[in-house]
Amino acid sequence: MTKLLIDECLSAELALMARERGHHDASHVVWIGKSGWKDWELKEFLLHEDWVLVTWNCKDFRGPKDVPGSRGVLANVPLHAGLVCIDGPTGMDLELQRLLFQFVLEELDHQPDLTNQVLEVAIDESGERVDIVRYEFPADP
Repeated sequence: MTKLLIDECLSAELALMARERGHHDASHVVWIGKSGWKDWELKEFLLHEDWVLVTWNCKDFRGPKDVPGSRGVLANVPLHAGLVCIDGPTGMDLELQRLLFQFVLEELDHQPDLTNQVLEVAIDESGERVDIVRYEFPADP
């Protein structure tokens, strides 16, 4: 199963959800003593330990949504375990986090390998439609 690390901007309950679905190595940044780490520090840890980061701070890791890879902590990384972006509104409550993460888990049930990929799950502005996008990252030249 996928080794998921939930960023501190999201609830630790998501790690429990992942464990219930068979991702037994799932954890939360706080649980492993990495709370408050800068993104570049977390990057080194993710790469060394083969974690897939699940975050709301997508832009910090993949760059702007319209040009992923142009900037961001993972922009120049040739090999990584993957990145999951949960794109919800500022102040997203636990109920919405759980809903969007459920879509992530369902996608991972079908295709668990996220090596050099980003999986984005976003809710539209009306709150009625969830979009799931998966793409190579870094993109092939």
